[in-house]
Amino acid sequence: MPRVLHREGQLGALYTDFWAGPLIRGMARPSRAKLLRSFAARFHPELAQAPVTSWNARSLLWEGDRRNQKSGQIYESFVKIGASFSSCVRSMMARRRDLDSGSIFFAYDTGALEAMEWCREHGLKCILNQMDPNRVEVQMVREEEKRWPDWSTQSLEVPEEYFRRREQEWTLADRVVVNSDFCRQALIQQGVPPEKLSIIPLCFETSNNEPEITGAKSNASGAKNKLRVLYLGQVILRKGIQYLMQAAKLLEKEPIQFDVVGPIGISAAAIACAPPNLTFHGRATRDQTAEWYQQGDLFVLPTISDGFALTQLEAMSYGLPVVATPCCGAVVSDGLDGFIVPQRDVDALAKTFQRYLADPELLRRQRAAALAKVKQFTLNHLAANLRSLEK
Repeated sequence: MPRVLHREGQLGALYTDFWAGPLIRGMARPSRAKLLRSFAARFHPELAQAPVTSWNARSLLWEGDRRNQKSGQIYESFVKIGASFSSCVRSMMARRRDLDSGSIFFAYDTGALEAMEWCREHGLKCILNQMDPNRVEVQMVREEEKRWPDWSTQSLEVPEEYFRRREQEWTLADRVVVNSDFCRQALIQQGVPPEKLSIIPLCFETSNNEPEITGAKSNASGAKNKLRVLYLGQVILRKGIQYLMQAAKLLEKEPIQFDVVGPIGISAAAIACAPPNLTFHGRATRDQTAEWYQQGDLFVLPTISDGFALTQLEAMSYGLPVVATPCCGAVVSDGLDGFIVPQRDVDALAKTFQRYLADPELLRRQRAAALAKVKQFTLNHLAANLRSLEK
C-alpha cells in the first residue's frame, strides 16, 4: 500500500512499528537468527527515500510483550500494542503543520483508534482497512470447535474489549476498506452501513519466470498420473483442514496425494485420523514453499473464513488451479482457473478432485488460466482502486 502511494506521489508519511535501516539489514545478512532476519525484512528499496517514521525500540518491547503472553491472552496483547502504536502516531501527527481537510489518513484495524480520534478533531478524512470479519469469524471458529471437539490445540478466546476497539474505529472512519465481499457482508451484519464499505482486493507480485504448462506433474517418487493436491497455510479449524481430511478419506482408492504444509495447530489425536493419502509436512521456509508449489498440481483452500487468502494468487503464479470456498476473497473464476465449493461440503470437495482425475485436459487448461488470472491483481490495479477510493 505505501509503495503504491509513493509511486503515485501521494505518500505524505508512512508510520510503521519497525523500519530496518542499513545497520540492521547488514547485521542480518550473515546471521542465522530468525527474529533478526524478520526485523531486517521490514524495509523495501522503493521506500528508501520515502518519509518513514518508526518506533524501533518500542517495537522490540511490543514484540516481547506479545511473545510473552499466554495463548489465551494474545488478543489482550493486540489491544495493548495497537493502542500504544496508535498513540505514537497521534503524537507525531499532532506536530505536523501540513495536515488539513484535504489530507487522508489510511490505517489498519486495531492500531488506529487514537490517531483517528485526532484526525476527526482536525477535519482529516479517515480510511480504515479491516483485515478480517471480526465477530463473525470468531463465531464461526467457535462453531467449528463444537463440531470437532478436541481437535484444536487451544480454544479461541477473544475479549469484548478487542471487538469494541474495532467497532469504535469503524464508527470514526469515513470509509472502511475490506478485501473481499465475504468480509463486507460480515461487517454489514455487525452494523457497518453498506455505503461506508469499499472492496479493494490485495495485490500480488509475480516473477517473470512463468512455469511451463503441462499436464499433471510427477510425484516425489517419479510416478506419473497421480494428482498432487497442495494445502499450504496454517493447519487449523478456521482453514477447513478437517473437511479436507474427510474428503481425502473418500478418495483413498483414487490416484491422488494430499500434501499439507504449514504450522500445525490441531491435536495429535486429530492428525492420527488422517488417511494414508494425506501427509502433514509441517512448517516450511520460503524456499521450501516455492518447491511445494512447483511439485503440486492443484491448490486447495477449504477455508471457513479469510478476509483475503493471498495464497490463492501465490499458487496461481506457479500455474496451480485453485479449489476454494467463497469465504476467502474473489480470486477463482469457477470452472475457469479452479472451482468454488461450498464451505464444510466434504462431498463437493471430493467430487471436484475427481473431475480433474477424469479429465486431465481440464488441469492443463486451468493452469494456463491461473497464470493469466494473477495478472489481474497487480500493483497497478491496486493503484487504480486507491484512486477511485480517493475520489
